Amino acid sequence: MSDQVISIIGLVLVFVVATFTKVHMGVVAIVAAFVVGTAVAGESADELFAGFPGDLFVVLVGVTLLFAIAKNNGTVDWLVQASTRAVRGRIALIPWVMFLITAALTASGAVVPGAVGIMAPIGMGFVVRHKINPILMGLLIINGASAGGFSPISIFGTITNGVVQREHLPGSEGMLFLGSFLFNLALSVVVFFLFGGRKLIGRRVDSATRDTGGGGGGVPAQPTGGATATVTAPAPARVGTEEEVIRLTPVRALTVLGVISLAVGSLAFDLDVGLMAFVVSAVLCLVSPASAKGAVERCAWPTVLLVCGIVMYVSLMDKMGTITWAGESVSDLGTPLVSALLICVIGGVVSAFASTTGILGALIPLAVPFLAGGEIGAVGMITALAVSSSVVDSSPFSTSGALTVASAPDELRDNVFRRLMVWGLSMTLIAPLATWLIFIIPGQL
Repeated sequence: MSDQVISIIGLVLVFVVATFTKVHMGVVAIVAAFVVGTAVAGESADELFAGFPGDLFVVLVGVTLLFAIAKNNGTVDWLVQASTRAVRGRIALIPWVMFLITAALTASGAVVPGAVGIMAPIGMGFVVRHKINPILMGLLIINGASAGGFSPISIFGTITNGVVQREHLPGSEGMLFLGSFLFNLALSVVVFFLFGGRKLIGRRVDSATRDTGGGGGGVPAQPTGGATATVTAPAPARVGTEEEVIRLTPVRALTVLGVISLAVGSLAFDLDVGLMAFVVSAVLCLVSPASAKGAVERCAWPTVLLVCGIVMYVSLMDKMGTITWAGESVSDLGTPLVSALLICVIGGVVSAFASTTGILGALIPLAVPFLAGGEIGAVGMITALAVSSSVVDSSPFSTSGALTVASAPDELRDNVFRRLMVWGLSMTLIAPLATWLIFIIPGQL
């Protein structure tokens, strides 16, 4: 039995053991990485630790810490209320605003996890306040990030187009961007109606009628899951008839400035989102110690352990050559259309547990042999592979999905994790098949 097959069996066992026992999946994954890494791959402890996603750890902890502080001092509630006013209280529009803003961020050059890290905690504030399905909100934010992620100046787009040029393949930057955007937009429409969007149509939030929120931290009344509102006999088409106005205090203004700095730093200066989040958090703690109370405890530690453990094991699989072996095996099948579909499936499956950026750089070259024959259109194949490898970022084992789970309210986090896992893993099959039918089978690209 080859080392690659053993590593795949190990990953399956990680899920089986974690599913049928009470052992945390992250713990099982780290144990599996140790056993397979030392017994099969001959890895030393230092080599195994090199596969631990330190950057992902910092992003998850830093962003959840910052927004725990922002929740403490009332900034998240202020942002939610201000955004609600911007759409004139139409609750059904709120998820779409989140979709478009996130798409604009990534299309402008923000890294996808960075954009999701900024938008997911804000979006989850709407979930609590206006009783929106957290899966609907989370998926529209993630899909928005993927929709803008392949613009010619975006990170994904730059990497993909660079690989295409390096391999001397015909490409179309505009088609890649348009194909990704429209696919994610259509997918989001499905998500909207599948996860309760229809119930939001016609629901409105009245304008604020009472002015409160003085002081530096917190907001007064939280009758429903932390929502800041006083509900009095709502009419069927409205949510709440009296809402407290949350004022922008100096501490909240400083927090907003910190979040803006986070966005500008990642967009304009390519600074690490996680490290910047720690800097902003430290400043806020110094300025307003009350805002920091309990914030560290509210970091999503179980999610951090789970995601980092799985990524550590998948990193080991990559070093063992499992991903390359799988891709080359598919390329050797001799049937271009079937090979194209299976490479898209591999891209989706692996990207659901690992870096989309790395997958794009690794799998496009594997498609070169059968693209050279001219039976498969290069532009269609590359677009299908790019979309298949990015829409699965909704998996809670990817950075975007993990950030969404970590940003969910404590009482909803387990449910959000389970449902995103089902959705993300289903996308590993649905998205490749759909993109294969749309972009490859017609043979026009």
